[in-house]
Amino acid sequence: MYEEYKDLAKRIRKNCLYMCYVGQGGHIGSMLSMADIMAVLYGGKVLKFDPKNPKDPDRDRFILSKGHAGAAVYATLVEFGYFPRDWMGTYYCDDGKLMGHISHYVPGVEYSTGSLGHGLNVCTGMALAAKEQGKKHRVFCLMSDGDCNEGSTWEAIMFAGQHHLENLVAIVDYNRIQALGFSKDICDLGDFANRVAMFGWATRAVDGHDFMDLENTLTALPLEPGKPSFIVCNTIKGKGVSFLENTVKSHYWHVTKEDMEAGYRELEG
Repeated sequence: MYEEYKDLAKRIRKNCLYMCYVGQGGHIGSMLSMADIMAVLYGGKVLKFDPKNPKDPDRDRFILSKGHAGAAVYATLVEFGYFPRDWMGTYYCDDGKLMGHISHYVPGVEYSTGSLGHGLNVCTGMALAAKEQGKKHRVFCLMSDGDCNEGSTWEAIMFAGQHHLENLVAIVDYNRIQALGFSKDICDLGDFANRVAMFGWATRAVDGHDFMDLENTLTALPLEPGKPSFIVCNTIKGKGVSFLENTVKSHYWHVTKEDMEAGYRELEG
């Protein structure tokens, strides 16, 4: 199974490189760091979804709060047949099918996001509504550490803990780099998981590039009965492409044809 995850993550990363080259948009580092998480969410036994019926009322909901990395979601959805592969050639282009920030106009995308600090709030509302209506689906939110600098995120954390939303799962792509610098120098989150646990969440820190660690955690939800789950995935910005790894520049890097080809070579081993 882990080889299947590895292959899917590689395809996701290659799709991201291609789209960022086509559209000449930024945020490739943010996309590459979350590819392994996406591979386990969609390629494993975690999310309940049906590409043939994207609006299935029983589907699990997935929202990418760090919407600037939306191409990583498109790169995943295309692998499951949500839309034609040639749509990737229109990413971030005039009249293109795939918008720069993730958009709900794309099949398989639940909600348009971009500005940080919104995703968890929306997911909390969805989870509360599902709980009150007796629905069995779950709500997943993939966030960034930059998201967690926003006050609105902490309002959602407090609210979800108080209301025991065990159908809510927050996953943080904790690559420790934001738009203009390292997170510890901008707004240090400190003992992140323990801080969130104080508000009534079950928390766990995992290696966001270890498929076994990810699978074992994401297939054992909720982490504790009666509590929302908060998973801190320790990741590397730009993971998989050496000249982008753990660099601030990868946040806004514009991928050239040479970059794309070099990235492909590294990903192919």
